[in-house]
Amino acid sequence: MTEWSLVVPRREITASRGRHFFGGSRVPGVLDYAGHEFPDSAEMPWRVTPLGALTLILDFEAPLRSVPRSPVLGLRDRPLLVSQAGPARGITIALTPPAAHALFGLPLRLLANASVSATDLLGRDADLLAEQLASAPDWPARFALLDAFLLPRIRSGPALARPVHAAWHRLTSSAIRVDAAAAEVGWTRQHLTARFREEIGLSPRTVGRIARLHRAVSRLPAARSWAELAVRCGYADQSHLNRDFRSLTGCTPTEYVTG
Repeated sequence: MTEWSLVVPRREITASRGRHFFGGSRVPGVLDYAGHEFPDSAEMPWRVTPLGALTLILDFEAPLRSVPRSPVLGLRDRPLLVSQAGPARGITIALTPPAAHALFGLPLRLLANASVSATDLLGRDADLLAEQLASAPDWPARFALLDAFLLPRIRSGPALARPVHAAWHRLTSSAIRVDAAAAEVGWTRQHLTARFREEIGLSPRTVGRIARLHRAVSRLPAARSWAELAVRCGYADQSHLNRDFRSLTGCTPTEYVTG
């Protein structure tokens, strides 16, 4: 699985003045947990760019912001601008599409490019879980509570169609073309695209573009030049990398690094 983390200019990270607490998970399909504690602040914009995962944010103390309390953010093919003000405490859960499909029990097409309250998807359980997490003594205890909540639900939830799951895995772990992925699972490109959009929420091509961008970002520290990075990550040239970067994140590679 490619990197799922946010791709935002550095100035937006440093401006937050928040503290983060990271933890792993033993639940299949849960990539990690990221707790956050932000002090009271004036209104500040956040640019949430396309990720390789769906995210569930459980609020202990919700700020004033332009998305619902405890939002679930589906896969996106464009940046989402979120305004936020005031103190915030909570935890973000990163879910692969197969895990999200099992947890929420619905086609991920319904969540694509959307922000939906966790209560609308999980009912009262979402509110009770947030309350339990808020009263837990520390972050390791919160991560353990999340594992206990998520594991049985994801294990017993509905699975993606096997060809869709296989194609998703190939497209996010390599630079394979959509035609080749379709041939591997025994479907036509048209049929794969239709089923993929229904169950994952985006087209196979878009999911591959997002995965490639995140591979490029993860390799930035070791790259000697943008041109070398473009070639290593499967772009035709540096200008192609620049176009994808701007289209998906809303900023250039240089703005991301120096902003």
